[in-house]
Amino acid sequence: MATAQRNPRDVIFEADAEYQRLAQQHQQYEAALQELSLSPYHNSEDLIEEVRLKKLKLRVKDEMERLAARIPDVRARHTPRPTH
Repeated sequence: MATAQRNPRDVIFEADAEYQRLAQQHQQYEAALQELSLSPYHNSEDLIEEVRLKKLKLRVKDEMERLAARIPDVRARHTPRPTH
């Protein structure tokens, strides 16, 4: 019976509290950006806030990637093997 392969990020998410915190923060920034996008009119403060949120979201995403890269065992276990 074949077992379903899990996404490496799911494994990291379950195992690493810092990754969980960053993922939650990333979701909060995304929610704030979505809320901001609902407004039909943006003043200069809204545009500055949008840029700020996007930068924060990207910074968090980069940190999540750095954490994921530090766990080679997880990546090795989830790397697809070539078929013959």
